[in-house]
Amino acid sequence: MFDLQACDETIFETAPIVHSVTLDLPVPAARVWEGLAGERPLEWCRLLRNGRYTSPRPLGIGTTREITVGVGMHLREEFFRWEEGRRHSFFVTQASVPLFRRFAEDYILEPLGDDQCRLTWTIAFEPSKLIARPASVAAGGNKLILAWLERDTRRHFGG
Repeated sequence: MFDLQACDETIFETAPIVHSVTLDLPVPAARVWEGLAGERPLEWCRLLRNGRYTSPRPLGIGTTREITVGVGMHLREEFFRWEEGRRHSFFVTQASVPLFRRFAEDYILEPLGDDQCRLTWTIAFEPSKLIARPASVAAGGNKLILAWLERDTRRHFGG
């Protein structure tokens, strides 16, 4: 595993590459939160596998998680923001492929009435020296991944 630099919420303003998607979903925010923070986080996303929290409950700041992206990029993550039922953010502590110096994600849930919510999903990263030159390739690849995650989320929640 390759170590990544720790980061905080400022990465979403300072990272060279930031992508965000906002989805209005026809389900209560609590249902989406359960999918994010439940026993099998993000299980509806076909690109993400084997997601599991490696910290005991209750989950919060400092919680750790492991997940596999695609066919073999394993990530270890640590949450630096946790607002139960509403928002959480993490940075990647280690990755099995040395693509990033820093990488973080932010999830914000906003209720839009009793049976609807808005999910804003943001990824931010700084590429490693390995891909710093073709950073546009990395940016495009991650934008494509986010589009795939958006499609899977809309299909799963009916949005």
